Amino acid sequence: MIRIALRTLRFHKGGFIASFIALFFGAAIVIGCGGLFETGLRSAAPPGRLGAAPIVVTGDQNHPGTGGQTVFTERVHLDASLAATIKALPGVADAVPDLSFDATVAPGGAGAAPVKVTGHGWSSAGLAPYRLTEGSAPAGPGQVVLGTRLAAKAGLGRGQRIQLLVHGGAKELTVSGLATGADESESLFLSDQSAAQAGGRPGKLDNIGVLTTPGADRGQVVAEIRKAVVGSAVSVLTGDKRGWAENPSIVTDSSKLVTLASVFGGLSAMVTVFVVASTTGLSIQQRQREMALLRAIGTTPGQLRRLILGETLFIAVIATGLACYPGPTVGKWLLAAFARGDVVPDALAYRAGWIPMVTGVGTALLTALGAAFISARGAARTRPTEALAEASLQRKWVSAPRLIFALLFLGGGTTLALVTASMAGPTAGSTATPAAMLWTAGFGLLGPGLAKVIAAVLRRPLRALTGLAGRLATLNAKARIGRMAGAVMPVMLATGLATALIYLQTTQSSGSERAFSDNMRADLAVTSISGGLPLSLVDTIQKQPGVAAASAQISSLGYLEPKTPPSQSKIDEGDFEPTEMPMQGVTAEGVTSTTAFRATTGSLDDLHGDSVALPASEAGGFKLGDMVPMRLGDGAEVSLKLVATVDARRGYETALLPASLLVQHTDAGLVPQITVTAKPGTDPALLEQNLSALADTHPGLGVLPRATVGAVHQSQDDTQAWMAYLVLGVVVGYATIALVNTQVLATTERRREFMLQRLIGATRRQVLRMMTVEAILVAVAGLVLGVLVAGLTLVPLSLSVLGSPVPEGSPWIFATVVVAAFVLTLVTTLISAALVLRSRPGAAVGLSE
Repeated sequence: MIRIALRTLRFHKGGFIASFIALFFGAAIVIGCGGLFETGLRSAAPPGRLGAAPIVVTGDQNHPGTGGQTVFTERVHLDASLAATIKALPGVADAVPDLSFDATVAPGGAGAAPVKVTGHGWSSAGLAPYRLTEGSAPAGPGQVVLGTRLAAKAGLGRGQRIQLLVHGGAKELTVSGLATGADESESLFLSDQSAAQAGGRPGKLDNIGVLTTPGADRGQVVAEIRKAVVGSAVSVLTGDKRGWAENPSIVTDSSKLVTLASVFGGLSAMVTVFVVASTTGLSIQQRQREMALLRAIGTTPGQLRRLILGETLFIAVIATGLACYPGPTVGKWLLAAFARGDVVPDALAYRAGWIPMVTGVGTALLTALGAAFISARGAARTRPTEALAEASLQRKWVSAPRLIFALLFLGGGTTLALVTASMAGPTAGSTATPAAMLWTAGFGLLGPGLAKVIAAVLRRPLRALTGLAGRLATLNAKARIGRMAGAVMPVMLATGLATALIYLQTTQSSGSERAFSDNMRADLAVTSISGGLPLSLVDTIQKQPGVAAASAQISSLGYLEPKTPPSQSKIDEGDFEPTEMPMQGVTAEGVTSTTAFRATTGSLDDLHGDSVALPASEAGGFKLGDMVPMRLGDGAEVSLKLVATVDARRGYETALLPASLLVQHTDAGLVPQITVTAKPGTDPALLEQNLSALADTHPGLGVLPRATVGAVHQSQDDTQAWMAYLVLGVVVGYATIALVNTQVLATTERRREFMLQRLIGATRRQVLRMMTVEAILVAVAGLVLGVLVAGLTLVPLSLSVLGSPVPEGSPWIFATVVVAAFVLTLVTTLISAALVLRSRPGAAVGLSE
């Protein structure tokens, strides 16, 4: 049977080419996602600025006791005294202290733009290494060395004066020299003492670059360092992990990449299952007469199954083997796209071995063989006496296994829909996407029956509007409902996924925007291009004419620790899971006038010193006056007095802390934004002008009206949504390829049918009219099912996020999806039919011989 299978390939090119295309693209996407998954697990980041140090010591970003599953979002700093301790260890030639700070080089002339830079102490320049190309090292507080890339970008040279906006102030510096190195970032170097002052963290370091003595055993040195720092929140890094020290966000964002790759890969794999199953099933259905003849001449069910599986396996092996070449390229392209969108750091290196390759190939092969087995099962079970009758008229469209699995998928979709409706808004999307796939799977299995119902509903209107063409089209659909269902499923898949996933993002973005707008009570916001403002500026602004209230706004992410400390055994096993808690640093005197936060118990006026106001939903087990154990964003353990509880919109709960406390535990150590509420009757334009005048003493200061602040927040949400749209684009793009692929297959394999119609007198125009009506029927059925999938996905999500069953988003999105699917189906079908009709009727049915 295998030999027969190989010989049949050349007689059914259309079906096998369609299966090949579906398998090739599906396997390539799954292999690329597998590469992203492994990249996230490895989190490899080749060092740049620290590349000359074989060992790098940095703060441990992992929450202790969570087994690396929970990480701190702010940098964990080191004690400066640790450098001397490490330098004294055997095998260590030097322990170079390293610290970084963000700054801005003020524009030097009219029309010039400010340049964001990263500053360092000069002693760490040797870790890249950087070498002077001009001038001398910074010898005092008024000197700076610029990287050659930065100097070229800013148009600066040796001996020129620059204004550096750093840590909420401005410094006038002279460029003492230029330096070049392996690191190509916009870097500058101050003297070590000046850098420590500019960083605002005296006695603290970011990293320590360890240089070993010639001939020293690096492994032994690493062991000595770990022994010296045991019990401290310190990581000792070597190899590609040294890049973690340069960019701690790699530790947090790589876990996002793992999640993203899992969701994306799973979604792509499920789409591949549908596409391949639809294509393979349609191809085999169109060969029912051939299968019937084989059964009638004595072919056993097992032989027929081996025939179909052999054909499919041959195509699948070639398709998946070829997909191994573009698969890693797909993964690299996606990683680069995520980096451009600031979803992951651009320092993260693509690392994928043989496991993603085997996973992608295995998934595609299992998908193909599974689809072929299911399709072959019906043909193989046909009794020889009924074989030809079965081929001429498709009466069976459902089996017990198909019905059972359909009910299971629909039951799972219903369960996830109920879970989605009950979840908090920002997290509702995590169950909405799997729900969409379950609805799609359920309707896909019931496709022939649903297509039959839709065709029956549309039969009379189509016949009334299109006459004979509509009558022929509806008769074809009724007689060959399996073929119609195979053409309908890709339309449902493309429209259902596109509509559901696009509106999922627009709805969640709208929910976030509403939450921000509802909480924002200020009229203006004061920011700075230097990266932040000093906390003392809040009092200065409060005293300005026309200001009713001012409050610092500092965002961070910390953890609410359990009231009863977990057992040591639980911590050792990594089973401890603290409660993640968004934090906002505010000024007690201005928080109620500039935000919508209101105390339900206690008073927000008491937010001073070591205190906290918890969301009422998270304050269970604590009462006013209790000490609440928490960890701040940089891992610092604090015990804060509970002074108030606040109500918050579900899913957007935030703990309020005094700005003076939280600011010390953020990377910048500054206030990103100060919100201002004007006194009644104050002219907003005049107030904005008065506050802008503070830029004379605080260079880089800017004042934004409330509308602009909302727009900036929305743009940040759009950056996060961009990641989802990229994923959506790839998946829906693949589904669209499948749609076109299937329509071409469904049309071109009907050559004999078309030619028979031509022989009995039908014209090309009449056949094309019939195919136009069939295409309309297929498109409408697919769109109805796609809209049903989208509706069942989006209504629970909208109830969770917006409190309304109607999702948020432009109606033009839906119109575009519907028109695109309709046009693609119609155009593809008619072009394929027109190409088929170019053949001579007699030759096509074998009468020319």
